[in-house]
Amino acid sequence: MTPRNIVVATHGHCFDGMASATLFTRLLQELRAGQALSFRYRSCGYGPGMSMIPPAWLDGDDNAILDFRYTPTKKLTWYFDHHVTGFGSDAEREGALAGAAETLTSPVERDPDVAPRVFYDATYGSCTRLIADVCRERYGIDTTRQNDLVSWAEVIDTASFPTAEAAVSREEPIMQLASVVEHSGDAPFLTSIIPRLIERPVGEVARDADVQERWQPLARAQATFATRIERGAKRIGRVVMVDLSDAPLVAVGKFMTYAMFPDAVYSVTLSRQKAHYKLSIGYNPWCGVPRDREIAPICQRYGGGGHPVVGAASFPLSALPQARKAAEEAVAELNQPGPEP
Repeated sequence: MTPRNIVVATHGHCFDGMASATLFTRLLQELRAGQALSFRYRSCGYGPGMSMIPPAWLDGDDNAILDFRYTPTKKLTWYFDHHVTGFGSDAEREGALAGAAETLTSPVERDPDVAPRVFYDATYGSCTRLIADVCRERYGIDTTRQNDLVSWAEVIDTASFPTAEAAVSREEPIMQLASVVEHSGDAPFLTSIIPRLIERPVGEVARDADVQERWQPLARAQATFATRIERGAKRIGRVVMVDLSDAPLVAVGKFMTYAMFPDAVYSVTLSRQKAHYKLSIGYNPWCGVPRDREIAPICQRYGGGGHPVVGAASFPLSALPQARKAAEEAVAELNQPGPEP
């Protein structure tokens, strides 16, 4: 019997994207129990000029997009997302929901061939929890084995750590796994780790030899990363601007700035990745000052997106002046207090 081909396009190099793919795989395994299934994972990122997943990537019998911007195509059979910038426009969102066979507010029978299914709710802290709730409440699927995975995805994606120091600490193996995913979370890595996360607790998987082998060089790079932030950071009003565009990043500690500048309200970081520059903007949830700016719309102006509290945009390696100009514009805007959301 030829296996049914399942394409899972998820937010790559992201703990929530990895965890979302795990929960969705579990969902399809239950809905198509008794069928031979072949899962292919695509690690998707918002590179320069890439506002959505190319429809040609969705070449399976079932095609899912998780934790990533919607792609309007008849090939799409499943969509789960929680970003306020999940759709290119209000009209696109309304059209997608109106044309869906099932949404959060329009249930159907438990039939795996009913499509498309569009589950979108920007009030969720993580896409993983959205999928877990749909599994349990809509389809009666027990995801108890993934409870810790869901909880950690929520904590990491919402930055619900007690302190900035706790957010940057990597003593917990699951946080080591989070760093590994951010650095190595491509399609082969997802293909390797998702079956383990379905069968075993995330804390146990995080201690696997191959995960720890990937973590060791990242652990050694953490001190270098901190030094680069100290050298590249500049306080401008209530914003910390960090320019790391001089060399590619080996390790990422996205909350490190808040640990070093605890009273900064916002951060704007320009970093050089392997193939592009990344502009990251965030609100410091530990600063003690209420957030009064929406981050996602700022990033959306530069082709990116995200959440009210954090977002990002990408620029080609040939566009460093434009990336720096965008960073300066973001700093200036964040230093202009607005009405509290």
